[in-house]
Formats: sequence, C-alpha cells, structure tokens
Amino acid sequence: MKRLNYQGEYLRFTNANWALVKIPGQPSDYTDEQLNDLLTLADVMATGYHAAASAEVKEGDTVAVIGDGAVGLCGVIGAKLRGAKRIISLSHHEDRAKLTREFGATDIVAERSDDAVKKVMELTDGNGVDAVLECVGAVSAIEQAGQLARPGTIIGRVGVPQTEPASNALFWKNIGLRGGIAPVTTYDRKVLLDAVLKGKIHPGKFFTKRFDLDNIQKAYEAMDKREVIKSLVIVSE
Repeated sequence: MKRLNYQGEYLRFTNANWALVKIPGQPSDYTDEQLNDLLTLADVMATGYHAAASAEVKEGDTVAVIGDGAVGLCGVIGAKLRGAKRIISLSHHEDRAKLTREFGATDIVAERSDDAVKKVMELTDGNGVDAVLECVGAVSAIEQAGQLARPGTIIGRVGVPQTEPASNALFWKNIGLRGGIAPVTTYDRKVLLDAVLKGKIHPGKFFTKRFDLDNIQKAYEAMDKREVIKSLVIVSE
C-alpha cells in the first residue's frame, strides 16, 4: 500500500504478488458464514493472532486477554490456536463474553480495574498469567497487563496508546512488552487461512449486524455506540 486507506475509491497495492492471498475456488463455493470468516483474515483476525504470537503463547499456557472487541475476541482465538490451556478474558459485556466463551475462553472476569487484577490473581493462585494480550491500545490497559503477568513473561500489544506507559513496573518484574503492526499475509499463509478452511475457527461470528454501502455511516455509529461488535458492510449482493 502507498499511504492510502482501504476506503478510498482507488488503492495502489505494492508487492501484490506476495501480499494478496488467493482464496481457493470462487465466492459461490462458500456459505455466507464462511465468507465472513475469510473476510476477517484481511486484518482483525491476524491482528488478534499477532498479540498471541508477540506474547509467545505456547502449549499449556495460562493467558489473559484484555479487551473484548473484535481484536480481543480474535486474540482469544489466536491463544487457543497456539495451544493455551487456560484463557482468561477480561470482559464486562454480556454478549461479548458469551462469544468469547464460544471462541475458547475458559474464564470470564467481569470486574474492572483493581478488582479485575484481584480476580485474575485468585484464579491463578496468586501467580499471575504466563502471557497477556493487550488488545485495547490504552496506557491503563498496558499497566493492568503488567499487574496480571507473572515475572519473566511477555505482554503482546497490538494497539498504540496516545502516550507511552511508564516502564519501571515492567522492569522490576522482568516483563517484556512486544508488538506492532501484524504481518497479516504471513499469518494468513502459514496459519489462519488453513484454520478457516478446515473449520477450526469462526471469527466471522463477531459481525453482528449487516449494512448496505449507502448506510456505512450508520455502521460506524452502531460500533461507536456498542450496539454491535463489528458491522458488516455489504457492497453488493
């Protein structure tokens, strides 16, 4: 891409021979649900997976996921794909918590702030978790992640806060903070496309309302008001 967003009338896509991932067959070969799952691979599913990869989630880990939006939900899926045994989702929205369970979360922490930290510590016998996925992009979320993580672990971050958090608390616990822009094509080719095609994951379930292109502003407003988890805009039938 050449410094353009995906919502312009035209888009110059550099390195397209590598960066574009071809889906087998034709769109008519897939159900609407499968197409929704595939659509998430363009960005959000890979972003959630990147949080898990950045935190080096591995087989048998106990993982905390901060954020129950689409990225956080995909972080839960990513942690499960990488073999996490226990996934604790910090979610205080009933509809999102239900979907988080469906995606693989074993525990839901509905408490906020210090109460949430206390609850996670109770669930882990005071040890903290093996990895934290910070899927909000706020200083407060990163600071909370540092409280949840046991010493020597890694926080995977995929959001950019307006200001950088103080790092002293992480330093004294030997906690790493890692993340950035997700290598979407790499994850799609190596992991995610196969997982969708084999029916292992169904991230498209977070599209909870459809809008036609003429109502795209309403689609954004619905997300802003948390009336939906993610709006699906249909360009043409």
